[in-house]
Amino acid sequence: MLLLAGPGVLISTFFLGSALKLIFPYNWSWKTSLLLGGLLSATDPVAVVALLKELGASKKLSTIIEGESLMNDGTAIVVYQLFYRMVLGQSFNWGAVIKFLAQVSLGALGIGMAFGFASVLWLGFIFNDTVIEITLTLAVSYVAYFTAQEGSDVSGVLTVMTLGMFYSAVARTAFKGESQQSLHHFWEMVAYIANTLIFILSGVVIAEGVLGNGSIFKTHENSWGYLALLYVFVQISRVVVVAVLFPFLQYFGYGLDWKEAIILVWSGLRGAVALALSLSVKRTSDNSSYITSDTGTLFLFLTGGIVFLTLIVNGSTTQLVLHILNMDKLSAAKRRILKYTQFEMLNKALEAFGDLGDDEELGPADWPTVKRYISCLNDVEGERVHPHISTGDDHNRDHMNLEDIRVRFLNGKLLCGCVSRYIYIYIYIHIYPAT
Repeated sequence: MLLLAGPGVLISTFFLGSALKLIFPYNWSWKTSLLLGGLLSATDPVAVVALLKELGASKKLSTIIEGESLMNDGTAIVVYQLFYRMVLGQSFNWGAVIKFLAQVSLGALGIGMAFGFASVLWLGFIFNDTVIEITLTLAVSYVAYFTAQEGSDVSGVLTVMTLGMFYSAVARTAFKGESQQSLHHFWEMVAYIANTLIFILSGVVIAEGVLGNGSIFKTHENSWGYLALLYVFVQISRVVVVAVLFPFLQYFGYGLDWKEAIILVWSGLRGAVALALSLSVKRTSDNSSYITSDTGTLFLFLTGGIVFLTLIVNGSTTQLVLHILNMDKLSAAKRRILKYTQFEMLNKALEAFGDLGDDEELGPADWPTVKRYISCLNDVEGERVHPHISTGDDHNRDHMNLEDIRVRFLNGKLLCGCVSRYIYIYIYIHIYPAT
């Protein structure tokens, strides 16, 4: 996730910025081209993540894609702010660039964690009051954003992202009772409303630029064709990012194979963050001598078109790609869990069925006839084998799914620290004898 959100964003920014400068006929400066390249590097694969969860696909892949999107947005916004200031006339040498990036990112992390600690201490004085807890998280988020963005001149978005990650990692137990679920539903609704407003505003501004008297099509007749070409370059940039970082993604963290890399490439959708940044450029272009109104409209048109194309093309065909790659099947571990659940449910059903036969009032009923009409009980004659009983030899480790145990340890699902290592060693020695 850090690789894709850090070096990945920079590679995508310079690739798209170079394409816009060298191939597109807009005569933009390098700063303006890299500005558009930076805001187009923010991914938003919400539809893909929802589809992966619905199909029961790899949790590892869902975590990588969703985590990349979360951290990618913050990085892309920092890169955008850097080139945005350059476009508006500020000059940066390499030392100033490094200082700016360090100040904006590390300052945001510090402010976000500070507000996180303070709000968690505050939550300790609140007992089982969902409304106050939700109000507190909302108020702290806004105060943290404005403190960082306006007061300290660091990234407000990164500050709020740090605050949210702090809540998720450290302060989960601070929300008591049903507050966690209510808080989750509240922020889901807030995110939905914010996304809807951004898309509506973008649509209105794009329609005004396309249909108004000063339509961009009067000065740029081939805008639709260049939009399609930009979509192709966006996909190529995604391929380049994943290909360059694939050796590192393959051997670090969760590990990544070539099938998952293809899904990672195809899941590079663009969404609300890119639209919000392009709206900011459009608003600035109306009252700035550095960015023309025509350039602001083109920014919004191209960004909106890329968001639309990635949602329609990539989002709607991801399920087909998963099917072609045979990745829409349940894993071996999930199949074993499902079989075990079916086994236990059937045992309970048979036990309840037997109790009904011993009932004083229902006992005289014709239970063999009743059983024939219960389809799940028709094929259970004879001895049933427990699904966890291994049918393979002792040297076959596949049926116990060692890889799944490794992934679950990486996900932190079992235990942590030395205890988890000792348990893993015990499992490996006593359950998986050396061949």
